[in-house]
Order: sequence, then C-alpha cells, then structure tokens
Amino acid sequence: MEQEKQKTKYNDKELAEFKLLIEQKIFSAREELNELAGALSSVNSNGDDAAIAGKTLEDGSATFEKEQTNQLAGRQKKFIEQLESALGRIHNKTYGICRSTGKLIPAERLRAVPHTTQSMEAKLKQA
Repeated sequence: MEQEKQKTKYNDKELAEFKLLIEQKIFSAREELNELAGALSSVNSNGDDAAIAGKTLEDGSATFEKEQTNQLAGRQKKFIEQLESALGRIHNKTYGICRSTGKLIPAERLRAVPHTTQSMEAKLKQA
C-alpha cells in the first residue's frame, strides 16, 4: 500500500489495460453515433407525413426530436474525441496523471471515467 501512494505513473501493463478499455468504449461510442446519424437521416427522409392532418404539431415534435438527436450526436462526438485524446496520453505515458495536481489519478476513477484528466480532489475544488 505504501508503494502505491508513492507511485507517480502507471506501468506499461496497466496502461495496456486502460488502452483496451478505452478502445472498447470508442467502438461502442462510434456504434451509437452511427445509430444517431441513421436516426437523423430517417427523420429527414420521412416525406409521407405531409398529407396527415395536424401536420403542424407533428412537425414541431419531429423538429424537437431532431434537435435532441443532434445534441446527443454532438455529445457522442465530443466523448469520442476525449477518449481518443486519452489514447494519446497513454501513448505518451502521461495517462492517469491529474492535470491540476500532478498526482496519479486512482485506477478506480480511470476505470469509471477513462477519459478524465483530473482526480476527484481537483474536480471537487473546481466546483
């Protein structure tokens, strides 16, 4: 335990574990982004609704749904970018080091939020 507290960076084996976790998350996130993109294109191609009575309400609902899907897609893109940035930090062997405190971020936090650049200590001080 004493040695764990003195540790300043993760070793290659640990970095490989995090890399695998991040690559799996990127794969899942890209699949979800593709589904969102598919949903957006199907909303756009739905031209048969023009003849339906009450079209104005449906248009408003469809517009709202499209905006929500666009927001989700935007968040998903940002998440993928953050994960890819984390892969870069793994490659540079700087992954898991808090950008605010310079201390090692606990592995449990990195497993839960693999793209984080801050320890909980630093994150809570921000709030």
